[in-house]
Amino acid sequence: MSTSQRVAVVTGGNRGLGFEASRQLAKQGYKVILTSRDEDKGQAAANKLQAEGLDVISYPLDVTSEASSQNLAQFIHQQFGKLDVLVNNAAIYIDAQTGSNNILNAKIDTLSKTIETNVFGVVRVTQALIPLMQAQNYGRIVNVSSGMGQLTDMTGGSPGYRISKTALNAVTRIFASELSGTNILVNSMCPGWVKTDMGGSNAPRTPEQGVDTMVWLATLPDDGTTGGFFRDRQPIDW
Repeated sequence: MSTSQRVAVVTGGNRGLGFEASRQLAKQGYKVILTSRDEDKGQAAANKLQAEGLDVISYPLDVTSEASSQNLAQFIHQQFGKLDVLVNNAAIYIDAQTGSNNILNAKIDTLSKTIETNVFGVVRVTQALIPLMQAQNYGRIVNVSSGMGQLTDMTGGSPGYRISKTALNAVTRIFASELSGTNILVNSMCPGWVKTDMGGSNAPRTPEQGVDTMVWLATLPDDGTTGGFFRDRQPIDW
């Protein structure tokens, strides 16, 4: 790898939006580390992208594990010495399947598991990888959120997922504020309703449309925005 080549990590990269984001970043010349909780699935996804001639490798990552997050950081430090982009895409949506789609009878365990992955997972991985960005004073962090986390038009249903995405937006604002004055930019985005395993087959958007804003935020110029929430490259309400 040439030292000038940018290095990107995409969490939850073995399918859906994470897989497409890995593809699109690699198409822009990035060395992409596609991470997945399931090592075999991650390797299969990376193989598929390598077959397209793209510079993608896989690495196992469980965002709920401190040791796993630190192992990833150590691997990147040893192999590449730096990190330019982090796309925090790994997330779970288990409200309906656990009978917790209504907050009046939502199981606290469901809320807790969702927040552990969707919020604490992002904090854990970001904390582990930010030193690789600080060392070169360059970084782009994209947190994959959702319109379901917007307080402005918050409605009922899916409480675990909604609460986790609202909290994720708070995490974005806090990281952006604490990193202000550095060239590490942190933003949230909503991909819209996309045809993926999570979004289902009725969704109107293709994965490519879903990741467009993700890739745009991952490749912002040095005077780019930070601490924002975007859909279709436009700021949206919190």
